[in-house]
Order: sequence, then C-alpha cells, then structure tokens
Amino acid sequence: MAITIKAKFKCSSEKISQVPKDDLKDIAFIGRSNVGKSSLVNMLTGVNGLAKVSGTPGKTRLINHFLINDSWYLVDLPGYGYARVSKSTRGEFSKLITDYVLKCEKMHFLFVLVDSRLEPQKIDCNFIELLGQNGIPFGIIFTKADKLSQAQLNRSVKCWKQRLEEQWEELPPMFVSSSEKRTGREEILAFIDEALQK
Repeated sequence: MAITIKAKFKCSSEKISQVPKDDLKDIAFIGRSNVGKSSLVNMLTGVNGLAKVSGTPGKTRLINHFLINDSWYLVDLPGYGYARVSKSTRGEFSKLITDYVLKCEKMHFLFVLVDSRLEPQKIDCNFIELLGQNGIPFGIIFTKADKLSQAQLNRSVKCWKQRLEEQWEELPPMFVSSSEKRTGREEILAFIDEALQK
C-alpha cells in the first residue's frame, strides 16, 4: 500500500535562529554532496520537484524545512564535503550543519545518507563519529541501491557494518533505498512514524 503524504515547503534558513519556532519535530536528512538527498526527499514525500534535484553537487546551501501532514518537518540539510566551493564557504556549511545537528532542539532524528556504491568514506565516518560523541540519534540510508546487484549491495552494507562495529557497540538502524525504484520508502516512513511517537 502506497503511503500518501501531504508535503509543502515551509522555509529556508541560513542559521538555526531562523528555523520554525513551533513544537513540531524535525526529521533531518544529511549526506555528502550529490549522494541523492533531494531525490530521496522527493521519493519519500511523493512530490516531484519538492526538493530541487541538481547534477551539480553543493546546491543545497540552506536548511530547508518541509511540513509533512501538518504534523512534523522533513529537513533537507546542506551536503558536506564538496570540494569545489571555497574553503571559507565550506567552513560556513559545516558551521551551519554542526550548529543545527548539535544545537537545534527541534531535531528529533537524523538520517545520514551514504552512496551504496562506495566503500565507507572518511568524511562520512568522521561525521558519524561526531554524532556518536554527542549522543545524536541517527540512522543510515544507503542510496542508489538500483545501481548495484543484490550481492554488491549486501557486500556494501556488510562493509559498513564491519567499519562501524570497530567503534559502536550497537549499530544504528540501516535502510536501503533507490529513488528510481522507490525502494525503502515504506520502511523509512514507518520508522519515522515510530520515531515521532518517542
């Protein structure tokens, strides 16, 4: 059964003082530039073009809030680790990201997106370590799963698990997604639904 969602753009923020001041919880999405975040947001909401999809990495430079079913916010965060923006701009990205992730009280849960075709990248591992050190609740979504065979995908997920087990006693929730094939949509939305009750 397809889950129907009512989604509308609420606001873009350059700093966390500008995020909505209501009691609704934020479920945020983050990942390296070009990991497929906007495509995933559009796939989850079922609204094509809700988040701008771009072939150019680093397009999302603001915190974008989308109101879902008038009851929670889906938050599209800027990508991290894109090399073609200047060092100072990259610093701003990371300040915006770290301010939101570590200080925004609305943020209820964070999904870290990783490209299932790549082995664990240092920047992703560093970011995940930062979340662990600060006790931030998060899960991992493997994107672009349609680009791999099932065996390759299983290997990729296993490789990530082994990498995380070096530092984590308990692994975060993990999901496999493909925006092309709408894989993982029901599982991710069901998990969000559950997380919002907590």
